[in-house]
Amino acid sequence: MFKDKQEGVALFGGSFDPPHIGHKSVVEQALLLKDIQRVILVPTFLNPFKKRSFASPQERLAMTKKLFGKNPKVMVSDFEVQQNQPTKTATTLKYFQSLYDVRYLIIGADNLNGIDRWYNFEWLNQEITWLIATRNGYPLKTSLLRSFKILEVNVDISSTAIRKQQTKGQKNRMNLDERIERIVTLLDTKKAEEIEVFDLEKIEYIAKRVVLANSLGGKHAAALADHLKTELKPLGEEFLHIDDTEDWVVIDMGDILIHIMSTTYRQKYSLEEFLTELSNRKGEDF
Repeated sequence: MFKDKQEGVALFGGSFDPPHIGHKSVVEQALLLKDIQRVILVPTFLNPFKKRSFASPQERLAMTKKLFGKNPKVMVSDFEVQQNQPTKTATTLKYFQSLYDVRYLIIGADNLNGIDRWYNFEWLNQEITWLIATRNGYPLKTSLLRSFKILEVNVDISSTAIRKQQTKGQKNRMNLDERIERIVTLLDTKKAEEIEVFDLEKIEYIAKRVVLANSLGGKHAAALADHLKTELKPLGEEFLHIDDTEDWVVIDMGDILIHIMSTTYRQKYSLEEFLTELSNRKGEDF
């Protein structure tokens, strides 16, 4: 808690998924303003405009505290995380106004498009001065803002770019068998049946591993493919191509090929017999 309620405070909310040097630069620039003595960072439980975050609320809160914890002019608040649901900016502002002299609300230039659709925008617009952090590729559309100041931020690093580097590194830290084990587990938890893995790494084939699994029919194969994409793409896996029908879905992940088939199609095409024969012919050319 800050002891002096009259200290000028800027509120900085966001996903911080993850927090990074760009956020740190925004805070440093804000603290250069003479009437801002403190910055309060408020990681969201979930951005109202997003369906999910990559890291959990608790992980993002912990990472933000780690990045800013040594700065005595910064406080990282768990207010929105503790709500356990998406929280409107107006609700957060009202809470902190009861405790501090909140003069500014920090946003990125990318938030200006459609800002009038924010919940209780007219009230927000009257209550605070907007502090807008510049961002390459996003124009400063300020015509709707009653009062604003610009923070010239020269660091152009997005959370999306940071995540891509992190997930790429996460994928690279796992060997092929560990990745296969993760795929098999995901399929199994969503009721795929008769899951088999074929090791074709030592022969000239289009993939190093092939996974076969039975679907329950209908749209189950497509649902399994969607589940794999949802869970694996954030972890750095690439889905190069997907061919899908209700009876047979083929997923090309480069070094891994996944076939999800109805029981009828699997019996009809006997794909496991072909793959078993291939795996037994290691060292031969194809």
